[in-house]
Amino acid sequence: MTHEIVDARPAVGGAGDGRSVRLLVVGAPAPLGRELARHAEQLGATLQPAADPRAALQALAAGGWGAVLTPLGAEPDKELAWWEELLPRLPGVRPRLIALVPAPSIALALRAQFGGVEILTLPVGRDQLREALHRLCLAAEETPQPLPEVSPVAIGPYHLVSQSPAMLRVYRTIAQVARREATVLVEGESGTGKELVARAIHLHGPRAAGPFVAVNCAAIPENLLESKLFGYEKGAFTGALSRRTGRCERAHGGTLLLDEIGDMSLALQSKILRAVQEREIERVGGDEPLPVDTRLIAATNRDLRDLIKAGKFREDLYYRLAVVTIRLPRLAERGEDLLLLATHFLREFGREYGKRITSITDRALAMLRAHAWVGNVRELRNVVERAVVVADGETLRAEHLPDEWRAEPAAEVPASGPLLSLRDLEARHIARVLAATQGQIGEAARILGVHRNTLARKMREYRL
Repeated sequence: MTHEIVDARPAVGGAGDGRSVRLLVVGAPAPLGRELARHAEQLGATLQPAADPRAALQALAAGGWGAVLTPLGAEPDKELAWWEELLPRLPGVRPRLIALVPAPSIALALRAQFGGVEILTLPVGRDQLREALHRLCLAAEETPQPLPEVSPVAIGPYHLVSQSPAMLRVYRTIAQVARREATVLVEGESGTGKELVARAIHLHGPRAAGPFVAVNCAAIPENLLESKLFGYEKGAFTGALSRRTGRCERAHGGTLLLDEIGDMSLALQSKILRAVQEREIERVGGDEPLPVDTRLIAATNRDLRDLIKAGKFREDLYYRLAVVTIRLPRLAERGEDLLLLATHFLREFGREYGKRITSITDRALAMLRAHAWVGNVRELRNVVERAVVVADGETLRAEHLPDEWRAEPAAEVPASGPLLSLRDLEARHIARVLAATQGQIGEAARILGVHRNTLARKMREYRL
């Protein structure tokens, strides 16, 4: 088979991009070898040909190679398996394998995804090859640093991870209110850990042996939320074939969390106010009050004071809920907690996926710190899980982070341009993710690490 380079688009990169990278080309036909050598020279990389695997072994034994480039023949799976077995046993840093194949294959692509192999199809576009070498050169310049020690605080099956002053203030407030029966309002953006704080209050209080029941008011349709909270009697409405207890009754003797309470209708707010004041409820379709002994914690990612001014939230309910208010900081306000949380999630997902991540490169850490984190800790957890899935060694590298982060590294916040408000920054990032997902709200919400209802509300707020 004749291998050739197709000049599909203008070349990218430039001289000097890879001056520290040594490339070994194994078994490439002469035309392909010459073209690879020309591109390596333009990139500033050093390329050495090897006629066959035996010659390659002699060269690789000396170490110091950044990548091995080799065409795969009629049995690509067997050839790839041979290289995957060989490369980890080489001295020094394991070189990356760039395999050139005559046709794309799902099996090879899946294998490459989890094996640290880059697959390029023949004929290779010039820009495609240069981009692959450029990524390799950038990776070679990354410096790994060991992950820090992390001491998470167990909250049942969950963990709190923090050393920042902002979160230490939250911890102190949790300790002060946990032993009391006061109603607590937890405020914070989506993904900051409001439910986790509510669970911490419950588990460190006198009701720890009782149930903890959480209700996401934004995730349940308004016409169903009342029956979910208070239950219903048989025959209360079409389909009510038997009596059903609600979440308030199930939380008897324990704690009820009303999450995203700012999304609740005014009509239902009045019934919650009565339940808080009288400590009793009525099932839908019932006329007998039922006493409930429940500690109430409310949570919201909205400013209830603004909703009160807009006539969308009851002021009397607000003061009943906000006996004690805990405001959770955004991830961007938590300083080095970013690295501690990333380390915790790396170890958590490492155990889940059977991988061991012990270090992170300076470039990957810089990308994490530069990101806007609209979805806060939930978004970070999503990003780290994805990174662990695609990682091919013990070091988290920039290439393991989302591709779109590298596609437009400075487009969102120009260093020399005007400083942006957090509101503008959030709006721009949401718009960028929506564009990348072609307007698919579910997929965009997954990437951002927020509930789709939260994303829909922000789209309305920012008129996206």
